[in-house]
Amino acid sequence: MPEDASCSRYRGERILRLPAVIARTGLSRSSIYRKIDEGTFPAQVKINHNCVGWHQSAIEDWIGNPRSYVQPFD
Repeated sequence: MPEDASCSRYRGERILRLPAVIARTGLSRSSIYRKIDEGTFPAQVKINHNCVGWHQSAIEDWIGNPRSYVQPFD
């Protein structure tokens, strides 16, 4: 099965769970999900059937420049 480009970009990278993302960004849970819907915050990745997280580098990119962050289309 061919590997998705987004998978290879993040291979071996740390996955942050919601409490860590909240702590790193200072945003509330509802603000994070609202920004995801707007496309101005990194989307979560599915870890298993009932667990999600965020790639650490995607969160760091957002922290580095939150006003101009645009969700990449992989």
